[in-house]
Amino acid sequence: MEKYKIAKTLLTFETPLSPDIKSMSCFVNRYAVFAVSVASVLCMAAGVSAAQDGNRVSPLYFGPGALPVPDMPYVSERLYVELDYDHFTGFYGDMTETVFAEARIPLFSERVNLSLWMPVVEFYRYSPDALAHFRPLDGRTSGCQAGNVYVSVDFLLLKERRVLPAVVVRAAIITASGDGEEYARYFDAPGYFFDASLSKSFAIGNGFFRSIAVSAGGGFLCWQVSAHSQNDAYMYGVSAAVSTRLFDLSCAWQGYSGWIGNGDRPMVIKTDLSFKAGSHFRPLLAYEYGLRDWPWHHFRIGVGYVF
Repeated sequence: MEKYKIAKTLLTFETPLSPDIKSMSCFVNRYAVFAVSVASVLCMAAGVSAAQDGNRVSPLYFGPGALPVPDMPYVSERLYVELDYDHFTGFYGDMTETVFAEARIPLFSERVNLSLWMPVVEFYRYSPDALAHFRPLDGRTSGCQAGNVYVSVDFLLLKERRVLPAVVVRAAIITASGDGEEYARYFDAPGYFFDASLSKSFAIGNGFFRSIAVSAGGGFLCWQVSAHSQNDAYMYGVSAAVSTRLFDLSCAWQGYSGWIGNGDRPMVIKTDLSFKAGSHFRPLLAYEYGLRDWPWHHFRIGVGYVF
């Protein structure tokens, strides 16, 4: 019994730590916390880097119609339809020709539109440099594909007043109706976006020049990049326009910026020229140039009709 008491006393005896040992223990604990934090950050960075290297679902590595920068929203008071021929000359020697259609349908009120637009069919041709850049799963050099359908509801929240701008908001979905993911033409995945624009016009007079207008917009864009992940991007843009007795001319700087950084930050400039051929027809010309992550010259010729 005496031996048992001595052993218990030895086991439960606590030796007080010196101040130096306590200081060293605190330092070790802090260093361990710092090391774990750094390791966690490095692991997260490695994961993002892996996503950037392996994920090519972005406008830089697919056709020009896969996820172009949307035009800023506006509301048409009357039914408007448009049919265009688009020609894309790629920076890598590729070429795309597209038949494009658009409709803006007033709903219930002149302040609400149902809008639909899509590249109906496209014909494309890859150069050797383009094949090396886009790296499609199927290496054919030419073909034709149907495009994705876009559907949006556009609301004129506030009409323009003497000092206040007009405010338009839009909610849109991007269907996965397009073909050709294996040819690097369209994403086999849906998306959606919400955006808004503010615009203010200034009357000039009743002569040849009628008015000038400025607009600014922004929004949120999202598209699926894999079965379990998506890319989120913020949208931005500014534009200026002049209206004359014979035509309307506008120029815009727009883009969106995703978080992955795999060619998902396209930035473009756009110029549109719409002629006033009577009270219904609107022949038009347009040009678009990719400043970043959208490697094409885009030429458009078409005609719109206002009912």
